[in-house]
Amino acid sequence: MPDGAAPVLDVKDLKTVFRTRGGEVHAVNSVSFDLRPGELLGVVGESGSGKSVTMMSLIGLLPTPPADVRGGTVMFEGIDLLNCSEAELRSVRGARIGFIFQDPMTSLNPVFTVGFQLMEPLRKHMGLGKRDARVRARELLELVGIPDAERRLDDYPHQFSGGMRQRVMIAIALACDPKVLIADEPTTALDVTIQAQILELVKDLRQKLGMAIVWITHDLGVIAGIADRVIVMYGGQIVEQAPVRELFGNPRHPYTRALLRTVPSVRGSRTAKLNVIEGQPPIQKAEPAACAFRGRCAHAMPRCAQENPQRRMVGPGHDIACFWDPGMQEWQDD
Repeated sequence: MPDGAAPVLDVKDLKTVFRTRGGEVHAVNSVSFDLRPGELLGVVGESGSGKSVTMMSLIGLLPTPPADVRGGTVMFEGIDLLNCSEAELRSVRGARIGFIFQDPMTSLNPVFTVGFQLMEPLRKHMGLGKRDARVRARELLELVGIPDAERRLDDYPHQFSGGMRQRVMIAIALACDPKVLIADEPTTALDVTIQAQILELVKDLRQKLGMAIVWITHDLGVIAGIADRVIVMYGGQIVEQAPVRELFGNPRHPYTRALLRTVPSVRGSRTAKLNVIEGQPPIQKAEPAACAFRGRCAHAMPRCAQENPQRRMVGPGHDIACFWDPGMQEWQDD
């Protein structure tokens, strides 16, 4: 991104709560980040850390009730998406912001052909006629690497393999040339060979189309290969943010370091046990008034139970939400 370029997406103090029979669950707690033009931003963390809920909150994809977006701003092209009407949001979703869901089989409608589902956003958002929409739909299937695209427009989702269905989902998300593409763990259900093909496809499309991408995943290996910058989430909060090389080479938050230690290594003894993070992520019944990671952290101190740490800079473009001093010798010896 050119120096000084304005963010294409700017999120400030986003809060999302779910109302349940057992009380409120605070799933997203004052999350702030931006997305720069042409950037690929990785979002990582355990299941339940708030990754998907954060991104679905941005564009009104959560059911209300039980979800309640309680605060914050989401600025996109000069408008606050949190203050838009449903009609205004529909004009943004699928047109200027594309979304790829985790499971293409449940995201695609089984009773409509792939061609119909590709043509629908083209006709709704771009005003194309049926013939022009079909031509564009064929071009999109070709763009994402599906052979015999003209014939396959008339096939149904069950006639495609898992990898091909995910390519269809990418084609639908790209149909209206969005400025932002949000991909919610789009390769999780795929085998490693197909996963590698999808990742190469996304990198190629990003270079061709110049769009900004948010890539949500729990797979740190994927992020290492495709992201420019990474945010790490835990307990509905961002606990660390850094350029990708800085994050992997110099992680500063105890949770990030613990996550990296869980990645299997090809070196070392074959009998060595995999590292795990003991305990479970918290279910936040109220706005956090203390560090959510303290119960699983080897470096927890009394202050961690008394105050919720706020993000602070520890290097260029690198911030953490932690009271621990990364420069202390004890940390370096960890």
